[in-house]
Amino acid sequence: TTTQSTTMVREIVTIQAGQCGNQVGEAFWNLARQEHGLDEGGSYTGDKDYQLERIGVFFRESNDGKYTPTSINFDLEPGVLDKIREGPIKSMFSPDSFVHAQSGAGNNWA
Repeated sequence: TTTQSTTMVREIVTIQAGQCGNQVGEAFWNLARQEHGLDEGGSYTGDKDYQLERIGVFFRESNDGKYTPTSINFDLEPGVLDKIREGPIKSMFSPDSFVHAQSGAGNNWA
């Protein structure tokens, strides 16, 4: 018999949808970055080895050594996304992670 070994993938991508999802997501990423010793720009400033042990589960390391959340942030209106893009942790996010419809798309019902 042949024994097969499998390795579980240890990466999570968050999907933040709508006003509530993006507000909760912003709070989550702010807490996660603190727990992993990251400053508001995504640079590691921590002093504990365990802070980097599983950082790849939620963050992706860029070429310049900064960490970016693995997230997709979308909404029909750009308002909440703009708040994140202009907020204290704005430089952590990749500009490609934000997706929104044209302004005025909210409250459209079929």
